Amino acid sequence: MRWLLGIVINAILFMALAGYFENEIYLSGFGAALGASFVLSILNILVRPILILLTLPVTVLSLGLFLFVINGVTIMLTDSLMGSSFDIDGFGMALLTAIIMSVANLIIQNTVLKESKK
Repeated sequence: MRWLLGIVINAILFMALAGYFENEIYLSGFGAALGASFVLSILNILVRPILILLTLPVTVLSLGLFLFVINGVTIMLTDSLMGSSFDIDGFGMALLTAIIMSVANLIIQNTVLKESKK
């Protein structure tokens, strides 16, 4: 259930970012946002651990900041897998999207989801 809630939260974040960055991020609708969020979660399960292992020395040297680059790479992979319904302008925008989504998910998980457990 928590996984599905995470997918819906990421879809809402994708929609918000697509609305704010109109020229850089394109979504054809909320269904595309849900699809992109689902694809991103599958990539985070399958591809992200492999990328983390391959880039472990760089991640350690950058004190973990390289994880944002890995998140940007997974968002670019999501872009290529989704086709024309989800489009990000370039890697810089994917990196900015990854940073904003990471911070937003951190805030949402520490405030909303933690309070609902009590």
